Parts: sequence; structure tokens; C-alpha cells
Amino acid sequence: MKIGRSQLAQVLEAQGDTDAESKLSGLPDEIDTERDAGALEGIGLDQDTLRTKLAAGGVGGNLWA
Repeated sequence: MKIGRSQLAQVLEAQGDTDAESKLSGLPDEIDTERDAGALEGIGLDQDTLRTKLAAGGVGGNLWA
């Protein structure tokens, strides 16, 4: 799945992560969750955590169908 870095930062910030923008700063503008899985895991967003946060943030409807 692909998601914009700023869109992901907004979701994380809405869920209380006040440092989301700086955590994501090393990632490309368009994040590919498969390609960038290692970098996402490095900031605490493994696939399961990322799915949960995105689902809670309502990004893109049902992303995992």
C-alpha cells in the first residue's frame, strides 16, 4: 500500500503522536508500506501496528480488503 508521508503524519498526530513528523522525515514523500517496511519498523510501525493506526485514522476506507 502507498500513502503520503504527510497523510501518515496527520493520522499519527491525530492519535497523539506529537513527534510523528520528525519520525517520518527520513522516509520518501510517498511511502510504500512494503518497500519501506524496514524503516517503518525502525520507528515502531510494524505491519500490524500500521494497519491498526491507519484503520483507526480512517485513511482511504478499507485499505486491507
